[in-house]
Amino acid sequence: QVQLVESGGGLVQPGGSLRLSCTASGTITSINAMGWYRQAPGNERELVARFTGSGTSNYADSVKGRFTISRDSAKNTMYIQMNSLKPEDTAVYYCNAIGLLRSGYNVQAFNSWGQGTQVTVSS
Repeated sequence: QVQLVESGGGLVQPGGSLRLSCTASGTITSINAMGWYRQAPGNERELVARFTGSGTSNYADSVKGRFTISRDSAKNTMYIQMNSLKPEDTAVYYCNAIGLLRSGYNVQAFNSWGQGTQVTVSS
């Protein structure tokens, strides 16, 4: 089983910045894709940014130039630096990871989600 733990959410004024962290734990063999998603009340969950299986990063058009993701593979940790925050960025942000884990003596695929962390942008 793989568990994702997020931190860094909170309240910030428009134009401010936040940095979120997501750390994966468990019998992880490899993380092949990892990303951030968000969901605002009344809206569908949407991709914010992710590392693809090929190692590249993708961003939603709404956050390009403002958000940056990074990772520390040795710590199984992913970060998202969010600058120039806008009220429309207000949402619950979720971490997702896809990869391989050890199950007994076997290796199996996993697709895990964090519990979500609230980001509120308001003056």
